Amino acid sequence: MARKKSRARHPAPAPNHAQTPELVVITGLSGSGKASVLKALEDLGYYSVDNLPVELIPKFAELTHDNPSVRATALVVDIREGSGLKLFPEIFTRIRRSVSARLVFLEADEDTIVRRFSETRRPHPLGGGRSIIKSIRAERKRMAPIRAQADLIINTSKFTVHELREFIGERFVGQSEESKIQIYVTSFGYRYGLPSDSDLVFDVRFLPNPNYISRFKHLTGRNPAVARYIRSFPQTVEFINHISELLIYLLPHYIREGKSYLTIAFGCTGGHHRSVMIADAIRNNLQKAGFKVKVTHRDILQRA
Repeated sequence: MARKKSRARHPAPAPNHAQTPELVVITGLSGSGKASVLKALEDLGYYSVDNLPVELIPKFAELTHDNPSVRATALVVDIREGSGLKLFPEIFTRIRRSVSARLVFLEADEDTIVRRFSETRRPHPLGGGRSIIKSIRAERKRMAPIRAQADLIINTSKFTVHELREFIGERFVGQSEESKIQIYVTSFGYRYGLPSDSDLVFDVRFLPNPNYISRFKHLTGRNPAVARYIRSFPQTVEFINHISELLIYLLPHYIREGKSYLTIAFGCTGGHHRSVMIADAIRNNLQKAGFKVKVTHRDILQRA
């Protein structure tokens, strides 16, 4: 496979990287955002290189480690390396014995990668007559041994380019514990199936259903009157308080385990009333506790 010319990017004046690794290796699936992460690190003051041959990584790590003007470095290693990629796990293990290093693996859901390649109209590096789906699956299989070594695995499916750069900035510059995890809260209707990307799922169908009240039937849990009705029951307030306390307790533990994002789903029958109101309430409580939270309502527009 023909190699693209490696590009070295010279950083802006380096920030204080006292708590960051000297070498960050970015790898992962094609279409997962490796170039965006490399650029984000470059903007943070990392000396960055794209597509450095695997055999040169030890020398690169040695030279930059001994150079007092280079405080932190980042490089991309991916499927473009071809057969030489098989050497990477052993090489990276060896590098870690003498240099502070971190391996960041980027991935995304299959549908997301297909959409990204369709939007850019660029061929997959493993194309060669294969369909994009087969190329993605072949790459995922070949990258599995490297993924197993990763210190940080980021699924970029839900990130915009701006959000990914912001996340990397927070992760590598050093922010509060709360900012080290991105939380997604979503409502859904069991009628339409469980959200496939959920980490935690809570069933709120035990709460009284506004759907049976005619004036609420065609409204949603975001309507103030509907929200007041759902909240008027003591079990609603107790549930919101208990779940909020549980999550605020759990999140620091997830952070210490290196989890980068967490998806919390609340489901009711149709995904219009109870789950919507509860998701908004939990989002507000987590935000007040200092966490970064985004809320979505998957089935709010669905109608039986």
